[in-house]
Amino acid sequence: KYLEISSIKESTNVHDGYIAVDEILKGFKTILLLQREILELSDEMNDEGTNSLMSDYITEQEKTVWMYAAFRNK
Repeated sequence: KYLEISSIKESTNVHDGYIAVDEILKGFKTILLLQREILELSDEMNDEGTNSLMSDYITEQEKTVWMYAAFRNK
């Protein structure tokens, strides 16, 4: 049931590491868009705790995306 509603689709039969990294990058980009929505909502609600948590989390994930993208030269 989760796979039916997930924004990130399952990758199957991936036998190439570069393709696997591309799939990981697509997943991160989807997650980051959703997290930015949460960040915007928490800002509108003046929820500093959630805002700080999401901001820090997004920063770390963007660093991870940067490292994967650098590996793929994108």
